[in-house]
Amino acid sequence: MSENSQPRVIAVIPARGGSVGVPQKNLRLVGGRTLVARAVEACLGAPLVDQCVVSSDSLDILAEGRRRGARTIERPGDISGSSASSESAVLHALDVVNGKDGTDPEVTLLVQCTSPFMQSADINAAVAKVLAGEADCVLSVASNHAFLWKYAQDGSLVGINHDEKVQRERRQDLPPEYRETGAFYVMNTAKLRAIGRRFCGKVLPQMVRDDYAIEIDSFDDLHQAQILSDIFAKNEAAAGALRIEVDAIVTDFDGVHTDDTSYLDQEGVESVQVSREDGMGISLARKAGLRLLILSTEVNPVVTARARKLQIPAIQGQSDKGQALKEWMAEQGLDPARVAYLGNDVNDLGCLRQVGWPIATANAHPDVREAARVTLNRRGGQGAVRELCELVVAAVSAREEAGLVPAAATAAEPAPGA
Repeated sequence: MSENSQPRVIAVIPARGGSVGVPQKNLRLVGGRTLVARAVEACLGAPLVDQCVVSSDSLDILAEGRRRGARTIERPGDISGSSASSESAVLHALDVVNGKDGTDPEVTLLVQCTSPFMQSADINAAVAKVLAGEADCVLSVASNHAFLWKYAQDGSLVGINHDEKVQRERRQDLPPEYRETGAFYVMNTAKLRAIGRRFCGKVLPQMVRDDYAIEIDSFDDLHQAQILSDIFAKNEAAAGALRIEVDAIVTDFDGVHTDDTSYLDQEGVESVQVSREDGMGISLARKAGLRLLILSTEVNPVVTARARKLQIPAIQGQSDKGQALKEWMAEQGLDPARVAYLGNDVNDLGCLRQVGWPIATANAHPDVREAARVTLNRRGGQGAVRELCELVVAAVSAREEAGLVPAAATAAEPAPGA
């Protein structure tokens, strides 16, 4: 869509800075990405969505929304409190985007950050239903097969969707019921304006996967989402569906190329153990045309020797590795969103926050695993670098086969046995 054309479909993400259950919830990480980032990416990944808007009273949230490609709107204080409705934020955003006397989009989405696993395909399918006139509102739902109960006036439990006084049906034979997931609501804008509520006329469901239908309201929900994110990534990797599409791979050294142990002889000479598998992984990555870098806090001749063997550059002696990485990416003309960083310990957190693909070794510190978009199956010094390189090279190969990028020029390979 050109800058001057009128958007037909706008997605609005209301994201308050305050949260009682989980402070700064919308900036919490799931799979290495904030909840705001995940919501923006889901909206922008839907072909029928023309524009994504983040509305917030938090400057940090607005900055994160812009960084992820959304337009941002500062929400007034009178509609930013915990009692303010989401609809008020959506209508305010429409007024700002279009002007009160401007032309509204045909369709408006209310998208909530608290559902980290919403899928672009589901959003797109829901938008298509409203554009086609099949419904005035389409909401995300998951199937519900539970026997539901409530308290009666006498304090006893009685069935809601079943009669406990007779031989009840099997759970799978119950009439279909749907649980509102809270992820997204797609609305006919004219009906929304007229009624002022998201449920504005004929309502239809958009079914989403049950295991994707988690909504984060507490720290327990957040922890569950972080675990699920890791499981989903590992399942995708096992199925060959995980695509880490990047132009560069940057790694820590100790605990990534090594198992984080060292050997000292009586003269104080240090040596470490590295994996030949990792050397082959680096070779495959170089051959695929990827840029590679080792970034280390310490200055160590072992790092120099290993980098020389692998024929890749190394930057050492960096007390602020995050800043060093930022400067290197700028010098190389790299988009941070298309860079992977592999780390294992807390001194890698600054780097992990700089890139689109923060990666953790299997034995990484818990804070690193929480910040990672993907946690590998292998430990540092035991093939973690090889595993990451293979995932990245597989993505490059898939794009080449699809004709999306030219085949990479063959680079000189490291010496055999690297």
